[in-house]
Amino acid sequence: MYWFYNICLVAYWILQIPILIYRLVFEEGFYDRLKQSAGIMPTPTLQRIAYHNAIWVHAASVGEVVAASPIVRELKKKYPDEMVVVSVVTATGHRMARRIIPEADGHIFFPFDLPVITERIVNIVDPKAIILIETELWPNFLRLAWRKKIPVMMMNGRISGRSMGKYALIKRFTTRMLFQIQRFCMQSAIDRERIISMGAIPERVTITGNTKYDQTYATVSEEERAALRKEFRFDGKGPIIVAGSTHGGEEEIVVKLFGKILKKYPDARLLLAVREITRAPSVRFIIKHQGYTVLRRSKMGTDEDDGTSPQIVILDTIGELGRLYSLADVVFVGGSFVKVGGHNILEPAAHGKPVVVGPNMFNFQEIFELLSSRGACLMAHNEAEFEKIMFDLLDHPETIKKMGEAALEVVSENQGATDRNIKAFAELIESSGVKLGGRHES
Repeated sequence: MYWFYNICLVAYWILQIPILIYRLVFEEGFYDRLKQSAGIMPTPTLQRIAYHNAIWVHAASVGEVVAASPIVRELKKKYPDEMVVVSVVTATGHRMARRIIPEADGHIFFPFDLPVITERIVNIVDPKAIILIETELWPNFLRLAWRKKIPVMMMNGRISGRSMGKYALIKRFTTRMLFQIQRFCMQSAIDRERIISMGAIPERVTITGNTKYDQTYATVSEEERAALRKEFRFDGKGPIIVAGSTHGGEEEIVVKLFGKILKKYPDARLLLAVREITRAPSVRFIIKHQGYTVLRRSKMGTDEDDGTSPQIVILDTIGELGRLYSLADVVFVGGSFVKVGGHNILEPAAHGKPVVVGPNMFNFQEIFELLSSRGACLMAHNEAEFEKIMFDLLDHPETIKKMGEAALEVVSENQGATDRNIKAFAELIESSGVKLGGRHES
């Protein structure tokens, strides 16, 4: 089965050649990213991490990086003399990792999962242990770790319904991959059931909760909040609406509703955080064409900025949204009016903000059910419901306050997943006979 997987992978990359050439020409930093993924590390990174028997933490993109942040922080506290290397797949994930996981000794791009390339990078990092964040299953990587007897653990494990369907098509292959992982720490009972049905050995699977409840990087003091309001020129009477991680089609829904809100609340402001920042110019064009004053965050202080307080600010930067949720009176989280499955609703909840989502939250099913059952999150099944919910909230500040308090209670009650994951990691290390406590120079 591995030979078939490798043939498909090679064929995939051959078909990607025109796209890769285009990105090499037009995408800043893509050459360095491609080089790393192909097994060629820049010299400073190589000198810093090579042959130190690091703990390797792999987090694919932004969401996984957020979940990895408290894990890496606690690993460095428990094992201060150990090197921790964080790998990612995407450029946005890499920028986010460098920003919110400063404790890591190195931030690298995950290698293309081809045998020669994977073996080269694994030999360079020479890990004592490997931690996979959420669901990152790379066949050649896992196979090599198994052959080298490197203990592998899944932390903050999550299996979406969509992933289940894909893995079901290759059940025998998936079962073999999962056998090479010694411990699974899953977010919920649903995730535990799903990973076992995919082929994981039940005795290896435990429920430890979601480490995203343990985030601390987004904590914002009242002084910082006041400074952010001033910086973004949200210094009027408000209200402030934050729409986070929106996709194509959702901006139109949000802006249309915001126009109605402005008629009743002329001082209202909208912070629109597009999921893909490359879409920001086109989103700005649509908004400006509709007659609203709009400014991109990345263009503040440039010729595009006239110095006034825009009605809409488009957030087109990486790593700021988690803190900017603190400015909101009400938050809408995107990916939910389109069939993406939603995005992280814990970030605004951790700031004590009422959260509104669309009908598609299948990627965050258990978290949504928990928050909604406590009255901290509301689902709008269509645009009419969305409008009604938003006006009901804006017209009743006491409801906003009550929902925010409920959100904080849920987050507080569910913290501690990171400690449980680290405890399970310590048990795995002990049972594997791996010694932690100091770096090993080869």
